[in-house]
Amino acid sequence: MNRKFYFNIVKNIVLSISAAAYIHCYLCGCASPGVPSGGAYDVEPPVYLRSIPDQEGLNFQGNKVEIFFDELIKLEKPGEKIIITPPQKMMPVIKGQGRKVSVAFQDSMIPNTTYTLDFTNSIVDNNEKNPLENFSFAFSTGESLDSLVIAGKLLNAENLEPMPNILIGLHSDLSDTAFVKNPFLRTTQTNDKGEFWVRNVAHGSYHIFALKDANRNYIFDQPAEDIAFLDSLIVPSFDLRTRQDTTFTDSLSVDTIINVAYNHFSPDHLRLFLFKESFGRHYLVKSERQKKQLITLSFSLPPQASPQLHLLGQDKLQDWLISDNTEGGTIFNYWIKDSTIFNKDSLKVEVIYLKSDSLNQLLEQVDTINLSVRRANIPKKTKNKGEEEIEFLGLQVSAQSTIEVFDTIKIKFAEPLLNFYSDSIRIEQKVDTLWEARNFQFRQDSLDATSYFLTQPWAYGSEFRIRIDSASFKSIYGPWNNKYEGMFKIREEEEYSHLDIDIEGASSDYGFGELLDASDRVVRKAVMQNKELVFSNLKPGKYYLRFVEDLNNNHKWDAGKYSEKRQSEKVFYYHEAIEMRQNWELRQTWNILEIDADKQKPLEITKNKPEAKKTNRNETQK
Repeated sequence: MNRKFYFNIVKNIVLSISAAAYIHCYLCGCASPGVPSGGAYDVEPPVYLRSIPDQEGLNFQGNKVEIFFDELIKLEKPGEKIIITPPQKMMPVIKGQGRKVSVAFQDSMIPNTTYTLDFTNSIVDNNEKNPLENFSFAFSTGESLDSLVIAGKLLNAENLEPMPNILIGLHSDLSDTAFVKNPFLRTTQTNDKGEFWVRNVAHGSYHIFALKDANRNYIFDQPAEDIAFLDSLIVPSFDLRTRQDTTFTDSLSVDTIINVAYNHFSPDHLRLFLFKESFGRHYLVKSERQKKQLITLSFSLPPQASPQLHLLGQDKLQDWLISDNTEGGTIFNYWIKDSTIFNKDSLKVEVIYLKSDSLNQLLEQVDTINLSVRRANIPKKTKNKGEEEIEFLGLQVSAQSTIEVFDTIKIKFAEPLLNFYSDSIRIEQKVDTLWEARNFQFRQDSLDATSYFLTQPWAYGSEFRIRIDSASFKSIYGPWNNKYEGMFKIREEEEYSHLDIDIEGASSDYGFGELLDASDRVVRKAVMQNKELVFSNLKPGKYYLRFVEDLNNNHKWDAGKYSEKRQSEKVFYYHEAIEMRQNWELRQTWNILEIDADKQKPLEITKNKPEAKKTNRNETQK
């Protein structure tokens, strides 16, 4: 009698006794009749009983497999979770009915071939939905069954997240084109921890890949598909090993320790790193004219060359626009300078830019767009009856009441200026109780014509105020600015902490470190110099640390490219949080190779956490 069967008998007895007790208590007028708990939760998965053909059966000549279990079962997402090897051109008909799973093959069965049905966690019991984890069924159409196993783990190359539900495949064709032309020979799928086991592999040499297969054809044929590959060949093997098993007379007393022989399969510790090649299609997403003076073009990616705009219906104009670029280079604003143009309700404009063709090659594209501005029939607010309110030029200063010692102050105007005079901005520093004038240099944003930066090596604890008189700056459209006055203070030195990290194990002299918050977002960045990362002027708090081997020294992480056999730049996580306190200076050494990649990232900032396992109700209440 198996464990699950025994469990069900006990559960039924408990339910019967509880129901009888409840009825007796109700009829006898018990003071507090309560609803019976129903006993322990069923946390046991279905149990395999038998199958047609047998598990690991040989010489199978049929085209339908039936697998029987000890209880009613369901199949969850069979189209996604069940992986069949060798890959099928026509998807088999897979059904879960009662206590049976049936798989009817539509393709002709291949002679002398080992078939594997990898159910992952798709089989669950009917009531509690307890999954039968990592269940795999194999049979052969020939005299022998391939039995080697390859195992490992798949991680995201950029952030070391375990990657679930990704296809893992083998090729015995060792040519570079096999991955992009032929379906996998053997396949499996990663579980919720990113782990995988490719089962029933024949002796030989293989290349191994991971593929987020968008079109389910087991081929890397779409550039937007995520992939991983191993540089070296895999030659699976096994050796006979022994391990110690212990039997107990009761829960505490050891009965016997015996040596048990088993087959150890290798490789069993592969690490694959999933990435998406740098890919994107260039095209014009949207064109609009929210204000009569402003044309805005939005692109899918930053254009390789600046778009050109020509006004149709008259001779080509020179210098009729002021342009700026925002949102990481994807949005272009064009300010129309000529009032005879922007006062027209409708404009027809020719836009010339580079667009991706069907082969993802950039070609010059010419679009003609009609731009209309909708006039709002809303009367202007007035200060007093009959007096029209003055429309001022919008102005924003980025300085808050307290700023960091490394901050840059940005002054942004709502529209381009006729002229920018830095001496119209008065900046004063507080010395004791008096305000003393200071001279600062401003620079215009190279991409945004309406923004100016004040860059200054601030002194700890210093206090400043900014004053701009009204009518100091005039827009090219006429409005003047309103008066502005603001004060800000630089944080005190003792409010900061400082962190120095000595890097060991880096394969390159180029790299950078990133301090992360609890959401795995970058809050500070430092370029490695002489194998050292220096993070100065940190706010107190908890940080996590990531290091990137920046092989091309471009100060950003770069994905790999399969056609060049180039892996992604390696990423490493410090294994625990770093707590920084006020007025601290901390220096420590980090060997980035000391801990395996799959154990580096702290669980607190890992997003793809494995699913929690169900526990028995009685165990939970203890």
